[in-house]
Amino acid sequence: MSETNKHPVPEWAGLLPEGEFISYLPSYVGGKYFDLFDEFSYPCEETGDITYYVYDPVKHGADAGGKYPVLLWLHGATNALNGKFCICNCGGELFASPEYQEKMGGGAYVVVPLANEKTNDNGKLTETFSEKYFTPIKSIVERVCECGSTGKIFAMGGSLGSWMTWKLAEKFPEMFDGIIPISTGYVPTDGRLENIARHNIKVFVTIGRHDETLDFDKDIAPRIPKMEELGFLMYFPEWVKNGDGGVASLFYGWEMGQHCMINQVQANLMYDDGTPYFERLPHGVTGWIKEVCTK
Repeated sequence: MSETNKHPVPEWAGLLPEGEFISYLPSYVGGKYFDLFDEFSYPCEETGDITYYVYDPVKHGADAGGKYPVLLWLHGATNALNGKFCICNCGGELFASPEYQEKMGGGAYVVVPLANEKTNDNGKLTETFSEKYFTPIKSIVERVCECGSTGKIFAMGGSLGSWMTWKLAEKFPEMFDGIIPISTGYVPTDGRLENIARHNIKVFVTIGRHDETLDFDKDIAPRIPKMEELGFLMYFPEWVKNGDGGVASLFYGWEMGQHCMINQVQANLMYDDGTPYFERLPHGVTGWIKEVCTK
């Protein structure tokens, strides 16, 4: 790859239509709302104790008599190695901001569990989210709900977190009211999708068509008719973009800008000028969550 402005030029750059430009960073800055999250530990013999972070809307001024959705954010591979910064990496941080809280109807719990990730001497990831985390994560959500101020429950996540999102909805369909799998290369079988729909779980799937981790035409396109039949909301943009309107490029040893749809979601699917990314969600992800909660 050649270098332009100290950034590698992605291989897909030659596919960009005239007038498009490359953008290297999301508009928001991570870490601004970390202090609003409390840290907890869930004891688990099989996985090791699980650290998780919770934003509690009542603690931060919401009416104690209200009912607020629970947003379970599931991170991608290697994100937990960043410790507390995983709150941003997973896509959840800005949903604790006063602006997003108000847009969701006055409050929402934000829950971020961390896998006990490990790497070997060569830096290769050897431990991350897997099937053994399904039950303890369910228990963490149930623990949060013991406060009595929780309402509908959502799971969402990008990359490996999207696989976790689908799998938790498959295994515990009675728990969830809505899910958002993001940048997923995995889509459940037709029968499992039908069971998710039968439990009235609202589903919003979003994947960039140039995602570097999958072959959209092979892995996702054949599954679209079934998801349409079941009434799932889908957003598959030609190009994943940052808030400034530029096509997203992030290079962390390999190009992954188009895989980082999670950045668009954390930006509430809104460009910096307030224009929605997706015309079917004029009020963004927060609007979708609020709509699901009021039905």
